[in-house]
Amino acid sequence: MHRIHLFFARHHGGRGFGHFGRGFMGDMGGRAFGMGRKLASVDLQLLILGLLAEKPRHGYEIIKALDERSKGFYIPSPGMVYPALTYLEEIGHATVEVDGSRKLHHITDAGKEHLENHRSTADALFAQFGRVGERMDRVRRAMHAEEADTEHERRGSKELLRARRELKAALADKWDSSREEQQRIVEILKRATAEILEHIDPGARG
Repeated sequence: MHRIHLFFARHHGGRGFGHFGRGFMGDMGGRAFGMGRKLASVDLQLLILGLLAEKPRHGYEIIKALDERSKGFYIPSPGMVYPALTYLEEIGHATVEVDGSRKLHHITDAGKEHLENHRSTADALFAQFGRVGERMDRVRRAMHAEEADTEHERRGSKELLRARRELKAALADKWDSSREEQQRIVEILKRATAEILEHIDPGARG
């Protein structure tokens, strides 16, 4: 668990790093992102075009969308996104519409053609973002569970702690199971909860 703390301390939120950690970003057709490696400019441009193809966006909306899709692991700074938008405009892949005091960015036909010519790469990047986000969720859950374990270890018996860990491990294995399997587990947990609460611990009486 120490490794989880070390990893999260370095990369929590991704803000200011713009990095993908080794083991979290796997190989994507030769595009592997190791520890300390920034996302390549051409890849960021593709991600931006992919977002603009969905709908016109302001610069901050692009940053927010990348944050949400990676669940906080990759948050490019304005110093990365706005120059990329300017470049896309200069080469004719995007246009800018003045929207009050802000700029609304649109993809052009040339931008759409470029995106389609590199669709497999763009799709792989977005898919990898989703997988990174899922793994980040697992890291966060593991961290919270470790903190809870530390508190419980001060009070619980070894047998109870072991049973608790085994239950958590079993639930983690079933996290991505079918809806039917998850419902079966819910019913089991409901019955177990009811049975636990039915018993009155003599040691807990006043």
